[in-house]
Amino acid sequence: MQYILLIYSDENCWTEEESEACYKKSRAISEALTAQGKLISSAPLHPITSATSLRVRNGKQQITDGPFAETTEQLGGYYIVDVDNLDQALEIAASLPPAKKGTVEVRPIMQLNELN
Repeated sequence: MQYILLIYSDENCWTEEESEACYKKSRAISEALTAQGKLISSAPLHPITSATSLRVRNGKQQITDGPFAETTEQLGGYYIVDVDNLDQALEIAASLPPAKKGTVEVRPIMQLNELN
């Protein structure tokens, strides 16, 4: 079963040294998951200030710079894993460095067979 691990934290709570350590440990986790055949994809995201939000209302596009909503935690990256069950996905999520400063949301990915 595939799960997406969405990584949220306050972008301002990381020092430069903490960010570098986080990237290094996250890279090692990604390499280990790849070796186990469990990693589909993972990547950090650019800061929230680089976001562009789009809404379509009454057939017209509304484009704004910045995030969809003001929040204290921003989506900073993701992992897509293929594991046997939720417990395994939660174990991976708990090992991610951002889990210690923010939140890792774990959600199953819906497989639409007619589209895959």
